[in-house]
Amino acid sequence: MSRQHDEQTIALAALFQSAALVDQIATRGMVAQNNFESSIYSVFVTNPKQTEDIFGGTHDLPYNLSLGLRNLQDLVERSKAEQNRNVTNYALSMIHLERKLSANSEMMKHIGNRLNQIREQARYFNSEGGDPMDNPSALAHPSVVANLASLYQETLSTFKFRIQVGGDPRLLQNSENAAKIRALLLAGIRAAMLWRQVGGKRWHLLFFRSRLRPSLKKIKQPH
Repeated sequence: MSRQHDEQTIALAALFQSAALVDQIATRGMVAQNNFESSIYSVFVTNPKQTEDIFGGTHDLPYNLSLGLRNLQDLVERSKAEQNRNVTNYALSMIHLERKLSANSEMMKHIGNRLNQIREQARYFNSEGGDPMDNPSALAHPSVVANLASLYQETLSTFKFRIQVGGDPRLLQNSENAAKIRALLLAGIRAAMLWRQVGGKRWHLLFFRSRLRPSLKKIKQPH
């Protein structure tokens, strides 16, 4: 059972990282590049050998998901609740949108096809040449992020339920920031899907926070 708890914790950390990055862009206009690249990279990993591989592997997990792990730790310890209210609301909204997406097989298929196209286009931005999956920074190129944002707009933005992002209007009106936010919402919904696939349920967030503690401690210690 602990393995399942580890996988659920990783998926939740990824979800909260996307939510926290959205909040940081909306309120500060700046984010840590390693966290941003890891979240965007995860959108393109469709057939991992294990959950850790979606976020760069077991050894790099504490670094790649550092922001998400920190926010999840705050949730578990019930600290900084006021500061993290936006982040928690975004995370819960992404869980809600993921359920709607999973019930729409046509949209799921369309997103899968478009992600394959965007990944192929990302080869052009890979300074190292070859497969962009070997170079996360290529997938975080502004043109790739803009393509992910467009994909979000043409699919998940069409649902009646929409995620309302609050922050500094000047930052939100910046087209590059807006694209990053939409791309991160897509990454968060991907994490929410992963969480459900490894047995996570919304009510676990309310009643089973304490069982995340051992997994959080384990993940934060590099192997």
